Amino acid sequence: MYKIVRKEVLNPSVSLIEVEAPYIARKAEPGQFIILRVDEKGERIPFTIADYDRDKGTVTVIFQIVGKSTESLNELGEGDSLQDMVGPLGVASNFEGVKKVAVIGGGLGTAIAYPQAKKLHSMGVSVDMINGFRNKDLIIIEDLCKAACTNLYTMTDDGSNGNQGFVTAKLEELINSGEKYDLVVAIGPLVMMKAVCDLTRKYDIKTIVSMNPIMIDGTGMCGGCRITVGGETKFACVDGPDFDGHLVDFDSAIARSRMFKNQEAESRERAHKCRLEGMNNA
Repeated sequence: MYKIVRKEVLNPSVSLIEVEAPYIARKAEPGQFIILRVDEKGERIPFTIADYDRDKGTVTVIFQIVGKSTESLNELGEGDSLQDMVGPLGVASNFEGVKKVAVIGGGLGTAIAYPQAKKLHSMGVSVDMINGFRNKDLIIIEDLCKAACTNLYTMTDDGSNGNQGFVTAKLEELINSGEKYDLVVAIGPLVMMKAVCDLTRKYDIKTIVSMNPIMIDGTGMCGGCRITVGGETKFACVDGPDFDGHLVDFDSAIARSRMFKNQEAESRERAHKCRLEGMNNA
């Protein structure tokens, strides 16, 4: 069992949990992920490690409430325990030789981009971080990000925080102003990462994306997380999740991400119905 030592609600649909997992915390690196189960009948849910504390022996996960399993996870509080957690899984990010990097997070992807920026910043790399959200009410971990980079730009689609625009527009503005990036790291919705890669390809800037497709076992055996990179089949759980964004077939990845949309909606509806019935029978 893995005890939740801290929980924080970041916005109405996103929560943070810090979990006691000393063996995972000891080896975790930015870019890696864990798979957890809420209870013995729960499904295996993959989450990128948002942070870790080797001294405290804890791992931090930030998740969005999108379905039955994440709703069940969000019902747990401080002092409760997860059934199990395995990790760290995946290949850690490699940032050798870079001096100036733009790290881009979109929505919940900001929670995954944060440890990347933090690692780079700790290496003495100059980091411009650009985070994008639909509106100001959805902005998360802004203070953490500010401490993990040289310059932070938080954009909103509607401009409700005073900075209107997409992350791609801000990135292009910085490039055109003379910023010379060795690398761009983009993490967020597939359509956002695709747009970033389309932009950086024009300027011949190496771009790394974090692919988080459907995962089941986390060992490459099930094949559920397969993606096409440079015309070859790769498995995000063992070959990634970091890949050269200019080689990723985003169109096929986007199509596969929508395969179970109807089943996910049906699962949420059944879960809500069961909860309502339970409340009525209480």
